[in-house]
Parts: sequence; structure tokens; C-alpha cells
Amino acid sequence: MKIEHVFFDLDHTLWDFDKNSDLTFQKVFEINKIQINISDFLEVYLPLNLKYWKLYREEKVSKSDLRYGRLKNTFDAINYDVSDDVIDKIAIEYINYLADFNHLFVGTFELLDYLKEKYQLHIITNGFEEIQSKKMINSKIYHYFDKIITSDSVGVKKPNPKVFKYALEYANADIEKSIMIGDNLEADVQGALNIGLKAIHCNFNNSKNINSNIPTVTSLLELKQYL
Repeated sequence: MKIEHVFFDLDHTLWDFDKNSDLTFQKVFEINKIQINISDFLEVYLPLNLKYWKLYREEKVSKSDLRYGRLKNTFDAINYDVSDDVIDKIAIEYINYLADFNHLFVGTFELLDYLKEKYQLHIITNGFEEIQSKKMINSKIYHYFDKIITSDSVGVKKPNPKVFKYALEYANADIEKSIMIGDNLEADVQGALNIGLKAIHCNFNNSKNINSNIPTVTSLLELKQYL
């Protein structure tokens, strides 16, 4: 059946979260005079951040727990002494400055121009409501999307079925004529498949142990093969 609605994840799928996040930390650390090698920090922070986001998706930590805990655990692990007040300040400034950096994955504009002529495009994101639209506006991709669904607005997070069902209803989209595209196998792909929504995995890091039955691309422009 012909696809009419394409739902995208935002971070790590269109918006280059890792690159933008790295630049944000450099700025925030400079402002707060944090004397630390950014590479050493990120080596520890990145896996901890993924761990906290998994806990956040599973409703095991709050937004504030995530923002504080990922920083506190990283500074402790690299033995850098910093007060809770400074950690809270860094956490706030990180969110405030994150959308100032607007690197997108290669092919984003070309792909969206191609798809916009053929489909209604939407975003489903677990990112924080107060920053996701700002990221899209500043990176000049906001106008491509008809509906933007955040986990904050739904009250639960991907892969919870309620997010996908809400998105389909909000976009007035038939599940049989819709598809989800994202980088996270658990949140984006399996979450969609669990309710019968087709999905494509953006495996930009060439991760192993990918289910061979799931359509997979290693760059955005490969999506043209499916759409």
C-alpha cells in the first residue's frame, strides 16, 4: 500500500546530536572555567548519557535526574571536583545553548526536499519539548514537518505504544500508509513495529547485531531507495 506519512526521529537521525552536543559542552565549560580535556570528558559521558536516556525512556528517572546524574557521574568518574551548584548551572546552560549549534547529517536537506514533494512529514521525538522546536528552527528544517510530537506532550516516551498511536491520530495518518524512521532500534524501530507500524533503521554507526529483516540504511540519502 502506498506510503503517505513519514515519521522521523530528530536527534541522531536528522540532527547531528553528538557533534552539536560536543560543541555545546566546549562552550559551557569555557563559560564556567571547567579545566578539563573535552575528549576525556566525552569518553566517559557518552555511554553514561545513553544509560540515563534508557532509564528515562523506561520511566525510571525523571528529566531532572537525567540532567544532573549524567554530569555528576561523569565528573566523579574522571575525578574532577565540582559542586552541585555548578553541575546544576552547567545542566541548565547546556540545554540553553544546545540549539545554537545546528549541524545536520549529510543529505538532510536533499532528502527532505525529495520527500516533501511526495509525503506528509512528521517528527516523533523523546527530546525535551522546550528545545526540540528550537533545534529545528535554527537548523532550518522546521518548515518541512506538518506535525511535531514530543514525549513531553504525550506524557510517555518511545517505545511506549501510546506515543506512536497518538502520533498517528494527531497526524490523521493510517498506520498502513505510514512509516517510522529513526536511529534507535529499541525506541524508534521496535517501538513502531510493536504496533504494526513499518520502520526503517538509520544505522549510521554501522552497529552490529542488526536484525536482517529490518530495512536499514547507513546514510540518509539511501532512504530514497525505500521512498
